[in-house]
Amino acid sequence: MTDAQRFRDLYEECHPRVLAYAAGLVGRQVGEDITSETFTVAWRRMRDIPTPPLPWLLGVARNLTRELRRRDGRQYALAAEEAQRLITSGARVGDVAADVTERAAALQALAGLSAADRELLTLVAWHGLGPKQAARVLGCTTATFSVRLHRARRRLERAVDAVGFSRDAHPKATVKEH
Repeated sequence: MTDAQRFRDLYEECHPRVLAYAAGLVGRQVGEDITSETFTVAWRRMRDIPTPPLPWLLGVARNLTRELRRRDGRQYALAAEEAQRLITSGARVGDVAADVTERAAALQALAGLSAADRELLTLVAWHGLGPKQAARVLGCTTATFSVRLHRARRRLERAVDAVGFSRDAHPKATVKEH
């Protein structure tokens, strides 16, 4: 298989998930730029990409986001404010089956967490990574990731309780352990 074909397959398989991750960090518009740059790096380093490629790609996207934040702190602040506004408003497309009240409470609780906690939780819940892969994205050990994830889940549970959402009345809202 040629590098061009391998890249095409990699792009088709991973682009939506890399875009979702980047957009979750910096908003849709900047997330698209980060995703494009991530795949530019992937093209240049095709032979260095491990299997599975997704954790490596998310790590690249995370590093590019960090560089962006260092370079232009104000632009990031505006994107983060917009992302927070969208999260707290509950305006998300494609989640028709979710109960609006549960969703709004869960998103409000998630928005109240630190960016680090949100990233830990979304790597597992929204991006479908296991602890080993997520740890690789964050550049820490699996054990460290697991401890951080456990703590973030506890903080999320307290935040959900604080916004007046009863998990007993709504069993779908429990935080799942991996």
